[in-house]
Amino acid sequence: MERKGIKGIDRRTLLIGGGAGIGLLVAWAAWPRTYLPNLPVRDGETAFGAWLKIAPDGQVTVAVPQCETGQGVFTTLPQVLADELGADWRRVGVEQAPLNPLYANPLASAELFPGLVPDALRATHARRSALVLTGGSTSLRQFEAPLREAGAAARALLCQAAARRWGVDWRACTTAGGFVLHDKQKIGFGAIAADAAGETVPDDLPLREGEGDRLLGEPLPRLDGPGKVTGSASFAADIRLPDMVFAAVRQGPIGTSRLVAVDEAAGRAIPGVAQIVRTDQWVAAVANTSWAAQRALDALNPKFEVTSKVDSASIQAALDAALDGDGTRIVAEGDLSAAFKGARVVTASYRVGVALHAAIEPMTATATIADGRCRVWMATQAPGLARAAVADAIGMSAESVIIHPVFAGGSFGQNLEHACAQQAALIAQQVGKPVQLTWSRGETSVQDRYRAPAAARMTARLGGNGAVSGWLAKIAAPASGHELAARLMAGDGVTGTALMLSGDGDPAAVAGARPPYRIPALAVDHHPADIGVATGYWRGGAHGVTAFFTESFIDELAHVAQIEAHSFRIAMLGGEPRLARCLSAVATLGGWQGGLAGSGQGLACHAFRGSYIAVMAEASVGGDQRIRVDRLVAAVDCGRVVNPDVVQQQIEGGLIFGMAAALGATTGFTANRAEARGFADLALPRLADTPEIMIELIASEAEPGGASELAVPPVAPAIANAIHAATGVRLRQLPLIPGGE
Repeated sequence: MERKGIKGIDRRTLLIGGGAGIGLLVAWAAWPRTYLPNLPVRDGETAFGAWLKIAPDGQVTVAVPQCETGQGVFTTLPQVLADELGADWRRVGVEQAPLNPLYANPLASAELFPGLVPDALRATHARRSALVLTGGSTSLRQFEAPLREAGAAARALLCQAAARRWGVDWRACTTAGGFVLHDKQKIGFGAIAADAAGETVPDDLPLREGEGDRLLGEPLPRLDGPGKVTGSASFAADIRLPDMVFAAVRQGPIGTSRLVAVDEAAGRAIPGVAQIVRTDQWVAAVANTSWAAQRALDALNPKFEVTSKVDSASIQAALDAALDGDGTRIVAEGDLSAAFKGARVVTASYRVGVALHAAIEPMTATATIADGRCRVWMATQAPGLARAAVADAIGMSAESVIIHPVFAGGSFGQNLEHACAQQAALIAQQVGKPVQLTWSRGETSVQDRYRAPAAARMTARLGGNGAVSGWLAKIAAPASGHELAARLMAGDGVTGTALMLSGDGDPAAVAGARPPYRIPALAVDHHPADIGVATGYWRGGAHGVTAFFTESFIDELAHVAQIEAHSFRIAMLGGEPRLARCLSAVATLGGWQGGLAGSGQGLACHAFRGSYIAVMAEASVGGDQRIRVDRLVAAVDCGRVVNPDVVQQQIEGGLIFGMAAALGATTGFTANRAEARGFADLALPRLADTPEIMIELIASEAEPGGASELAVPPVAPAIANAIHAATGVRLRQLPLIPGGE
């Protein structure tokens, strides 16, 4: 296999420039821009383009533009390049890539903000806007190709330099274990790197072939593991700067219009307090310790003016009103009106509550302003957007703000947001010292940008053979994708114009609602609901909601048709052979008994992010009316696997995360505030609740698909279907609460 036309790894990348309106897209796309790599090098290091450096001792350092949230990108992405390069994994390191349009992620833009930018312009828009994003299970899908090409280009340069020394044809040389090899001759990468940088990348750049000396597909140890074990890895709360102070913040409840009163005297009376900083929306206490800052914040006892009423009842009423109102058709295939005309149909209604991100790390940022520059240390999935937001908050140019990304202690989408960083920079500007701001666990919970709640009304017609011949999903939910785009990309003219022209329907709000099954006529309608609560991106996006609707309803239809649930699904998966294979594999691996009454077994499957998964759950209801999940079995096809251990970890974590979403991870609302203030309020699974887990990774040569979110969506419907098999009761609301309906 060869890839043609790679002229050089230091080539300039043609990008595009400004213009705000849709009517100016042609001119905007035609305006050329060039960007050069800005990968920093230390003494003796040689940079090979934007992706790697080689030190004289042979150490290979790979630049990774993605946020390491625990999903393994600091291992899998370097593994791709190291394999193509022929490096010794023991001599491979990783560092965070600098902010540069060369690392833009248009695929993440498409997953997070679907439908806003035309597909033909998405890549150029992402680069022009420096959209460096982590999200939507896109890291490997977006960056595998450029990393392979970078590794292959560097390998060619090293072989050319070595061949020049040996007087041989460079094409007769190869690389392995950190050496260039030719017959019995060999030379280490470090000894030849400086010379190699002066060579020219060939026009026809061959990619590595064959199975020998390959790193791809190997369960190599994680590069971020040692630092996290020893404590040397830096998270946002680990940053310490000279003369640094600590801050705690209190923001108003939902619907706040302004801060109206604080007891400054009481706050300043707390020992260690240095300053009180307030804006119209929040107040912060600054002290010599975080404990003193939090105590002062409590003493301040801030009062806020609230202009609207939000509680659990108002949220449900908004969803109900939206579902009964007009919707926007997002998916339409076949003639649904003809399929439903005069037919007896099956209907069911479902609900899903809000869900918290509940990452183990609360929102934290450290900021300092000196010499006309603002520096911010933070865990961020969108460093360019965070930089622009901080610059706007403190009245500085974006070029004067430097974001230092650090590891994230989980995220699940939480670190797409940057309000904490804006506040930290504002406080640093006020106090004239470096400031570390940490939201308390309660503040992180009540100010979360929640997974949007939803209500669905599902309608289907069963044909004479029991197959589904017509399908309509009407889903009421906030326009969370539009909301996220408006909040994160407020300064982007193209996105702003697209939002104005996009109408009410939001593809992100109903993502995953199109069933994977072969159905002649189907439609998905989005009914936008204004619930008065801020929503954002949550692991898997709307798929965790829509898969619950789809796979629960499919199970109900199988029962109506009196067809065993596995066979019912398989019969309609002729167009999705990879998903059908997962479904058959999980039934065999799990010992599927046909979903018989009393078996406590349930199935669900899902396809997204270029990957496929089927899950079988075994569950029961105890005498205390609590659901117990005894076993989760998954069969996964995520294409070509780079590191099977990392994939296994992500699937296992996703199954537990999906189980948490099925049984808890939610909150009610009272008097404009979320009732959940910490982990204890979320009914999260504990070690004793962890079921037996079995996972089969199906071998595939397809392009790599996403894995970090893949296991989340099918878990809740699999458990719900298992509970129906165990008890005969159909639970149609998340979280699943026996007797709750």
